[in-house]
Amino acid sequence: MEKSKEEFDVEAVARDVSLKGDSHHVSQADAIEHQLTFTQALKLYPAAIGWSAFFSLGIIMAAFDPQLLGSLYATPAFQKDFGYLFEDGYIISAPWQTGLGMGSPIGQVVGALAAGYPMEWYGRKPTFIACVILTAACIFLQFFARSLPVLLAGELLGGLVLGCYTTIAPTYASEVCPVALRGHLTAYINLCFVTGQLLANGVIAGTSRLSSHWAYSAPFALQWLWPAVILAGSPFAPESPWWYIRQGRLEDAEKSLKRLGGKGVDVKASLRAMVETDRLEVEMETGSSYWDCFKGTNLRRTEISVGVFATQVLSGIYIVGYAAYFFQLAGLTGSKAFDMSVGFLAVGWLGTVLSWILILHIGRRRIYNIGLSILAIIMFLIAFLDFAPDYETRPSIIWAQSTLLIIWNGVWDITIGPICYIIICEASATRLRTKTVAVATASQALVGVVMTVAIPYMINPDQADLRGKMGLFFGGLSLVCFVWAWLRIPETKGRTFKELDLMFDERVSTRDFKDYKFRE
Repeated sequence: MEKSKEEFDVEAVARDVSLKGDSHHVSQADAIEHQLTFTQALKLYPAAIGWSAFFSLGIIMAAFDPQLLGSLYATPAFQKDFGYLFEDGYIISAPWQTGLGMGSPIGQVVGALAAGYPMEWYGRKPTFIACVILTAACIFLQFFARSLPVLLAGELLGGLVLGCYTTIAPTYASEVCPVALRGHLTAYINLCFVTGQLLANGVIAGTSRLSSHWAYSAPFALQWLWPAVILAGSPFAPESPWWYIRQGRLEDAEKSLKRLGGKGVDVKASLRAMVETDRLEVEMETGSSYWDCFKGTNLRRTEISVGVFATQVLSGIYIVGYAAYFFQLAGLTGSKAFDMSVGFLAVGWLGTVLSWILILHIGRRRIYNIGLSILAIIMFLIAFLDFAPDYETRPSIIWAQSTLLIIWNGVWDITIGPICYIIICEASATRLRTKTVAVATASQALVGVVMTVAIPYMINPDQADLRGKMGLFFGGLSLVCFVWAWLRIPETKGRTFKELDLMFDERVSTRDFKDYKFRE
C-alpha cells in the first residue's frame, strides 16, 4: 500500500539522521525516564517547569472571567444596574444569567476545537500569542458594557478565545517535561483554574461594597494584567519539541530540548526516543485528524479523555461559579457570603497543592475513583440537611451545608480536578494529543452548556429555589460517573508515551494496566 506523504516524510527524516531502529538509544532514553526521580527532574528541568507554568497563565484568564461573572450576580451595584426589582432587592433574571453564562462553555466548544488547527499548522507558541491578543481586545467590550446585551456580546466573544487556552496549556505542559514531572505540571493547570477563580472572588469581595459602576468595571479592567504579562514574556518561550518533530525540523527540536533541559540532560537520547515514538504511531496508523480520534484504539483513548473531563462538570463543579450567590441565597449576609466564597476557593487552592503529594505516591486511577466516591457522599449529605425541620430558622444547618460545600470543593481539587488533566494528556496519543484534548474540552463544555442553563433555574428564588437539594442531583450523577470510572480508567502513572501507545495498541484491560510488563 502506498504511504501517505506524512508517513513518508517522517520515516525518511528518521532514516536520514540514523534514528530509525536505534534500539540502544531508545531503550537508554526510556530507562532514564523511569529512573529519574521527582527531585532530580526538578534540578534538570527548571526551564521546562517555568515555561509550562507560563503557558498555563492563560488558564488563569479562562477561569477568572466566568468566576467573576458568577460573583457579580451577588454584587448590589451590578444587580441594580443590570437586574430588576424582586421583593426587597434586585436580581438578575434566570434567562439572562443563562445567556451570560453561556460565554464560557460555548467558547470552550468552539475555541477548543478551533485551536487544534493553528496549533498543528503554526505551533503552540504562535497560537498562544494570537489568543492573548484577542483576549485583550475582547475585554474592552466587557469593561465598557452598561447593558446586558453588550455584556453578553463581550462574554460570548471573549469565551471563544478563552476556550483555546484549555487546549493549549495541557498540550504544551505534557510535551515539554519528563515522566517524573508530567503529572505535576499537568495537574498545575487545575491550580491555575482555582487561582483564577480565587482572584476573581477576592477582587469582587473588595469591590462589591462600591455603589458605583466601578464595583464591576474595575474587576473587568484587571483582566488586562494577564495579557500584558504574557505578551511581554512569550517572544522568549521555546516551541514544543514534539511539534518540531512532526514538522520534520529535528534541529529545531534539539534546540528546544536544550532550552527546556539542564546541562545533565542527554538531549540526543531524548530526541531519538521522541522520533521513535512518533514513528511508532505512524506505523500504528494513529493519524492526526479529528476523525482519527474515533478510529481503532484511539476511540478508547478519546472515550477516557472525554469521560474524565465531563465528570468534572457532572460532579457539580459549576456550583463554584455561583458560590457567593449560593451562600447568599442560603441565608448568609452579603459580606459573609463573599468571605465564605473566598474561603471556599482558598480551600480548593490548598487542595490542589496537596494533590501533588498524592501524585508522587498514588496512582491516577485510585486517586480519581476514591475522590469521586467521596464527592458523591458529601453531595447527598448537603441535600439531606436541606430536608431538616424548620430549616430557614436554624442558621446552624445553613452553616453546616456551607461547610460541607467547602469540604467538597477541597476534595474535588485534591482528586478529580487535577488528576483529570494528567489522565487526558497520558491517555491521548502524541500525534493526536491536540485533537484529543480539544474533543475532550469541547465535550466537557457541551455538558457545561446544559449546566449553565439548568443551575440558574435550580438555584434562583423566583424559579425552583432548590438550595441544597441540588445535592441529590449532583450526587446521583457522581455515582453514575464513579461506575464508569471504575470500569474504564486505566493506571497510567510512570509510563512513557511509547509504552502507553503499545499498551493501548495491545488492548491491555483496564485492570491490567498498572502491573503490565512488556514482552522482550
